[in-house]
Amino acid sequence: MLKGKKILLGVTGSIAAYKSALLVRLLIKQEAEVKVILTPAARDFVTPLTLSTLSRNPVLTEFQSSDTGTWNNHVALGLWADALVIAPASANTIAKMANGFCDNLLLATYLSARCPVFIAPAMDVDMLAHPSTRANLDTLRGFGNKVLSTSIGELASGLVGDGRMAEPSEILEQLEQYFSEKKKLTGKTALVTAGPTYEAIDPVRFIGNHSSGKMGFAIAEALAEQGAQVNLVSGPTHEVTHHAGIALHPVVSAQEMYTECSRLFSSADITVLSAAVADFKPAQTSLQKIKKTADTLTIELTRTPDIAAELGRQKKPGQVLVGFALETENEHQNAEKKLISKNFDFIVLNSLNDTGAGFGGNTNKVEFISRTQPAKKFALKSKKEVARDIVEAILDQHA
Repeated sequence: MLKGKKILLGVTGSIAAYKSALLVRLLIKQEAEVKVILTPAARDFVTPLTLSTLSRNPVLTEFQSSDTGTWNNHVALGLWADALVIAPASANTIAKMANGFCDNLLLATYLSARCPVFIAPAMDVDMLAHPSTRANLDTLRGFGNKVLSTSIGELASGLVGDGRMAEPSEILEQLEQYFSEKKKLTGKTALVTAGPTYEAIDPVRFIGNHSSGKMGFAIAEALAEQGAQVNLVSGPTHEVTHHAGIALHPVVSAQEMYTECSRLFSSADITVLSAAVADFKPAQTSLQKIKKTADTLTIELTRTPDIAAELGRQKKPGQVLVGFALETENEHQNAEKKLISKNFDFIVLNSLNDTGAGFGGNTNKVEFISRTQPAKKFALKSKKEVARDIVEAILDQHA
């Protein structure tokens, strides 16, 4: 199952580093291609020569190889890998990963990786039980990383408890399961909208909103991870995606988004409208910058195209259409009205009254309101986790 797969193994400063040699041997026996990165501390526990011999590749430890002067490009390494496995992952490295630290080659590669990341923690029982470690592991799960379970047994300290790294055979099994798993949306096409729209007043000014696009991009990636081919229609945003299953269609105005969505909708099995589309635009756009000649300025506004209503009207049996409702008052009443009027299958409601929800941040607190099932509330989560919850609900609709 792993034949030809490119596995990047990161080894950190833990007594369990001796198991990394067996893991490399198992991967090579499965005909995987293996490269190893050691943190500086890991070299005290396992030698580069051992792992180099077993992996049949040079072991990397620094940004620049001291013997050859070769630059070890962390970006290229992150792009090369089909999976990044960090085993063992010490409490120190886990804390750095959770907080974006980047002071060695492994951490820089982790931040650059576009592939799935498997983390096998290894530490003493009290270190694993500490609230900071638990919080860091939860953060890494929220990023979409796969944290492997530790086991109970005798530890290097002499204590008996939880903290032993997963056995190499167990890690191998997790990798095989991941690569053999049939993606649930393979062969399906999805359409996702993201970000704001900008409605021009003149060449330098516009009407817009604070949407960052983070939620829509997370949904597109969650759909692509399940095998869907995703058309992502996005307004202006700093967000980027490099997933091979996502085709980005950048737009600026509501009219441009309407045109692009109308073109793509008929072939979409799944559509998620998470963009914050401006409801109004200037009736006239000045071709020249408007000069400040008075204390007041009146701009006449006119309605923009209603993308959700038009797609809801066009929706055919078998298509799943999901909308968003960001409300500040009468949340349920407004969301339920929108659910019916736009012909959504379900709607994702979030309120600006909830701390951590709404525009700009990395978290959201949502409630799903469906035509066929009771409303379902979720706790505050990262937007990546919310995206996965949305995809699970879509899978229920598409079953």
